[in-house]
Amino acid sequence: MKQINIAVLAVLALITGVFSSCSYERSKTTGWEFNNPANGGFEKRAYEEQETGPGLLLIEGGTFTMGQTEQDVMYENHNTPRSVTVSSFYLDETEITNHQYLEYLYWTRRTFTDFPMIHKKALPDTLVWREKLAYNEPYVEYYLRHPSYRDYPVVGVNWLQATNFAAWRTDRVNEFILIREGILVMNPDQQNNPFTTDAYLAGQYEEGLNEAGQMPNYDPAAASGDRSKDMGTRGVRLEDGILLPRYRLPTEAEWEFAAYGLIGNTVDGRITERRIYPWNGHYVRNPDDKWQGDMMANFVRGRGDYMGIAGHLNDNADVTAPVISYWPNDYGLYNMAGNVSEWVMDVYRVLSSEDFDEFRPFRGNVFKTKVLNVEGTIADKYDATVYDIDGIEEYLAEFKAERQGKADRRYGYEGRPDKVDSLENLLLDAIAEQVKEAKKLRKQKQHLQAAEQISMIFTEIFEDINSQIQQIPGYEEYELEIIPMLRSGLSDYVLDTPGNLKMREVTAEENIKRRNYRIADNIDELDGDLRSSIYYPGGEMSEAMIAGINSDTKKEDWVMYQSGKDKTLAGAQDPTTLISDKSRVYKGGSWRDRAYWMNPGTRRYLDEDLATSYIGFRCAMDRMGSPRGLGASKR
Repeated sequence: MKQINIAVLAVLALITGVFSSCSYERSKTTGWEFNNPANGGFEKRAYEEQETGPGLLLIEGGTFTMGQTEQDVMYENHNTPRSVTVSSFYLDETEITNHQYLEYLYWTRRTFTDFPMIHKKALPDTLVWREKLAYNEPYVEYYLRHPSYRDYPVVGVNWLQATNFAAWRTDRVNEFILIREGILVMNPDQQNNPFTTDAYLAGQYEEGLNEAGQMPNYDPAAASGDRSKDMGTRGVRLEDGILLPRYRLPTEAEWEFAAYGLIGNTVDGRITERRIYPWNGHYVRNPDDKWQGDMMANFVRGRGDYMGIAGHLNDNADVTAPVISYWPNDYGLYNMAGNVSEWVMDVYRVLSSEDFDEFRPFRGNVFKTKVLNVEGTIADKYDATVYDIDGIEEYLAEFKAERQGKADRRYGYEGRPDKVDSLENLLLDAIAEQVKEAKKLRKQKQHLQAAEQISMIFTEIFEDINSQIQQIPGYEEYELEIIPMLRSGLSDYVLDTPGNLKMREVTAEENIKRRNYRIADNIDELDGDLRSSIYYPGGEMSEAMIAGINSDTKKEDWVMYQSGKDKTLAGAQDPTTLISDKSRVYKGGSWRDRAYWMNPGTRRYLDEDLATSYIGFRCAMDRMGSPRGLGASKR
C-alpha cells in the first residue's frame, strides 16, 4: 500500500510539473509574468546565442602585443609594440571572391533601375592591372568575370566600395533570415525600394510581409478582441535576437590579432611563442614531410620570382590564387599572410599605436544618429540617390580644365571647331547650373529636392545634349566620348542610396553634459592636429572664447592633415602631407610583395577612393554576449 501511495505521488508530481511548465516565467525584479497580455505583456523570448552569419568564423578575442615584431626595414617607425585587448568577433574564412562581388553587382544593377549611377559606383576598377611596361590586358578583361577566376579574390575595389559591399551583405543576410523565419515572403522585385535592416526596424519597409508569420504582440493595446486573451502581431525587433549585427570591415587590431592566430600557442593563459607570420617559426616554407619546402603563402620570393620554376610552381600562382589555398592559421582563416593585402576600417596616423585605447583600439570614429522629424520620430528613408554636391562641383572644374587643355593641344588656339566647343560648353554649363541649383536647395535644407536636381543631370541634361549632338553630321564620336566619361565620373559621388535611413553627425550642443565625447568627428583625436586642440573653430571652445585668444595663438594653418579637409580653413588648398582623414590602413602581404609584408604587424595606407591590383578585403561582424559561445568550457 505504501508503495502504491509513493507511485501515485510520483504521478501527481509529474502532472503538476507539466502544468507548472506551462505557466509564464516571472520577473525576478517585480514578480510579474512575462509574455502575459493580461498584465501588460512585457516580453522575454527564448534565446540561446548569436547565429553565425554565412561565411564567418568566430575569432575568440584576448590580449596580444599589437605592432612591430621584426626589424623595421622601412624605417617608418609607425608601429610601436603595445599590449591591447580585442573582443571576440567574427571574420570571413576567406577573402571576398570575384563571384561574391559579382552577386553584389548583379543586385545593384537589377534593383536600382532608376539610378544606374549606383551600379557604376560599385564597379571595381579593372584597369588597376595595367602597367606601362607589362602585358596585363588579359586580367583587365577577364579577371573579374571569367569563371576561371570565380574563386579568386576580388581586387580593384577601394575602401568605400568594400564598405558598401558589407552594408549590402548585412541587408541581404537579414532579409534571408526573415524569409526563413516566415516573417517575410520572397520578394525579388524591389526596384528602387530595397529591403534594408534599419528601415525595417524603423517600420518603413512594408513590402513582402507575411501576415500569418508575424511575431505575437503581447501588448494589450495591440489586441483586437478580449485584451486579457487575444493578442495582436508585430514585426521583428532588435530585442528578439533574430537579426544579425552589421557586416563591416575589421579594425586594424582585429585583423592583426586574427592573422597571428595565437590561440594555437596559448597554454594556461600564456602565449608560449610569439609569431612573425601566421605560423610558427621564421621560415616561409612548410616544414611538414608531405609538403616540405612548399611556400606557406602567395608572395614574391625574390627579384622577378612570382611563382617558382616550370615543373614545380612552388606557390602555384602567378598573380592571385584561389581563396582556399595554402594552409589556414589556427583560427581556420585562409591567406592572412599573402595573396592580397586587405582593407581594414582604421584611418591611418603614424602614431596611432601611442594614442589607441587599450581595449578594442580603433581610429576613425565619426559618431552619427538617425534624423528625426518634427514629431520626434525617425524621418522617412531616402527614396532617391544622395550626392556629394561639393565633390561634383570640384570634379566638373577639373574635368573642364582637362578637356580645355586637350582641345588646345589637339586643335591649337585658333583652329578648334566651333560646334565642338559650343556643345562641350553647353553640356558642362548646363550641369554646372544644376549643381548650383542643388547647392541652393541644400542650403535651404531641401535635401530631397537637391538630390532630384542632381539626378536630372543623368536624365534630362544628358538626353537633351545627346539629341543635339545627333543632329550634327560628322560628330558621332563626340557622343561616344564625353557623355559616358561624365556618367562614370559623376557616379563616384553617390553618398547614399534609396532605402537607407537618413543619418546625421551628432553635435556638441546635444552632448553638453556628456563626458566621454562631445563632437562627432574624432578621427584627429590626440594626433597633434589642430582639431585635437581647444582652439579649433567648431570644437569645444565657443567662437567668442576663440576671439579672445591672442591672434598669434589661433592659427588655422596649424592643420596637419589638410588633404580632404574643410576648404574654408586657411591653406587647406595646399596639403602639407599625403596623409588625410581619407587615408585608410591596409594590412598583410600580397602576390606582389616580399616576405616582410606578410608579417601581420606591418601596416600601409592608401586613400579610401583608390584601388590596386593587390588589395582585397574580407568582412567582420561583432560578437554579442559570451566571447566563447555555447559549449565552451570555463577555465
